[in-house]
Amino acid sequence: MRLVFFQRKPRAHGNYSLELIFSELRERLPRDLDIEVAKSPYESNGLLPRLLNCLRARKQQGDVNHITGDVHYLSLALKKTKTILTIHDCVTVDRLNGFSRWLYVLLFFKLAARQAQVITVVSEATKNAVLSLVDKQADEVVVIHNALTKGYRYTEKVFSVDKPRLLHIGLAQNKNFGRLVQSIKGLNCHLRVIAKLGQKELALLEQYDIEYSCAYNISQNQMREEYENADIVCFVSTQEGFGMPIIEAQAIGRAVLTSNCSSMPEVAGDAAELVDPFNTGSIRAGLKKLINDHEHRHKLIERGQRNIKRFDPQKITDQYTALYRRVFENSKATE
Repeated sequence: MRLVFFQRKPRAHGNYSLELIFSELRERLPRDLDIEVAKSPYESNGLLPRLLNCLRARKQQGDVNHITGDVHYLSLALKKTKTILTIHDCVTVDRLNGFSRWLYVLLFFKLAARQAQVITVVSEATKNAVLSLVDKQADEVVVIHNALTKGYRYTEKVFSVDKPRLLHIGLAQNKNFGRLVQSIKGLNCHLRVIAKLGQKELALLEQYDIEYSCAYNISQNQMREEYENADIVCFVSTQEGFGMPIIEAQAIGRAVLTSNCSSMPEVAGDAAELVDPFNTGSIRAGLKKLINDHEHRHKLIERGQRNIKRFDPQKITDQYTALYRRVFENSKATE
C-alpha cells in the first residue's frame, strides 16, 4: 500500500505542531506501508496558490491519501475512495464573517468533506463543530485523539510557592492572553510567554505591572525545558480543537489551568483546574487555588499521570493503521 501524507507548505515562522504530530506517527507505522510525504509547493493564501497546490497533489496521490490538516481543499484534487481528511479545529470559522466566512466554509469544509471518504477529528468537540458545518453523518466522522509528544516524561520540581512561574503558549486570538494578564494582576508570580510579543501585548503587560519574560521560535527540546521550568501551565483558551499543551504539561508533571469549554475538559479529564476563560475572576480564583492548595495541586498532578495514558502513541498509531487498511481494502473493492 502506498500511503501519501499531504501537508501544507512549511512556514518560515510559525507553529509546526501539525507536522510534528504526523512525523512522529509515521515513525511508528508498520514497515510494510510504503510512506511518502507530499508538501504543498505554495502557501495556502489566495485562489491561484491553492489551485496550483491541487494540481501538484493530483499528481502525487497514492493508494491511500491522508490530508493531515490546514489544506483541506486538496481533497478536491484527489480520488474520494482513497482520501482521508483530518480536521484539527474550526477556530478560523469563528474569526470570519460575511462572504469570507461563507467562502472559507465552502472550500475548507463543505466541498472538502464531500470529496473525502473518511474525516478524522482530534476530539469530540471538534467532531460536533465539523458536523454543524458539513453534510456528513456522525459515523462518517471518526475521533482519533492526538498522541502524546515523544520525549515528554515526568520531571520532579519543587513548586515555587513564593513566586510561581506561569507558562503561557501562543498569542492567537483564541489563546486569551489578555484575560490571563488581567487575572494575574497583583499576584506575586512570573509569566513566561512562548510567543513573540508585539506592542499591544507589551503595553498590556506594562499596564497591569506583570513580571514576565518570553521566548519564541524555539526547538522541541527547548519547549520541553520550558514545561520543566514551569510551576503552572496556563492554557485558558476560548476555543481549541485539542490542546496539546494540556497533556504535555501533565506528562512532565505540572499543574494545569485550563478552560471549561470546547475540547479542553475532554482532553484534561479530571486532571486540571477548569475555569471560565471569559471571566477573569474565574481564572484568578483557579490560579490562586493551584498556588495555595498544595494537596489539590498534588492530586491534579497525580491524575495527570493517569490521564495521559489515554493518548498513548502506540494506541493512536494502531487506530490510524486500521483506518488506512480499511480505506485501502474498500477502495480496491470499488475499482
